[in-house]
Amino acid sequence: MSASCDEGEPRPGAATEGRHPEARSLAHKLKALMADRRDARGRPYVSRTLSRAVDDLPDPPASASFALIAKLAGGQQDNPTVKTVLALCRALGDVPPAHLLPHPGYDDLAALEAFEDPLARRVLVLLDELPESEVRALVAQLEHRRDVLGLPPVPDGGPDGGPGRVPEDRPDDRPTGGKPKRARRRRTETEAAQYAADALEGL
Repeated sequence: MSASCDEGEPRPGAATEGRHPEARSLAHKLKALMADRRDARGRPYVSRTLSRAVDDLPDPPASASFALIAKLAGGQQDNPTVKTVLALCRALGDVPPAHLLPHPGYDDLAALEAFEDPLARRVLVLLDELPESEVRALVAQLEHRRDVLGLPPVPDGGPDGGPGRVPEDRPDDRPTGGKPKRARRRRTETEAAQYAADALEGL
């Protein structure tokens, strides 16, 4: 996996105009998951306890030594096998494996977890090719419906993985920071699945 901006790569100034946001690294995501999830004793994971959790899996896809996990979380190693990624994600509570891929579209863990629901995937397919104005109107209706039901608001998952909202009455080429952004064509379900498969093969 390639290193990301949080591992010391310089960010060009004006040259970043029109580029997609850089993905968070595997190390960044793995450390965040280990801090957020809890082991059998109710504590955040460390390398040793996560290694034991992998070993305790029924039919684990692979073993993962604490030394390997420490290197992955520390950024000293960034090319685990597919089986190692699957084992770590299962041990951490069935995290979607795509979350560890180096792509900004997979930084949003909540969206990936929702995508595992076939009904959610159906909704995404139905949204494909709709005019953007209609998609924004549907998003506003869903946000209102969640508010009526007393459900928490859903962040839009900005470039840094932090919370955000769908901007209203703002042209697509003018995000909050003021820099123009290249319009992106939404991947179809088939294209997204193929991209994830290709990326996993390169781990």
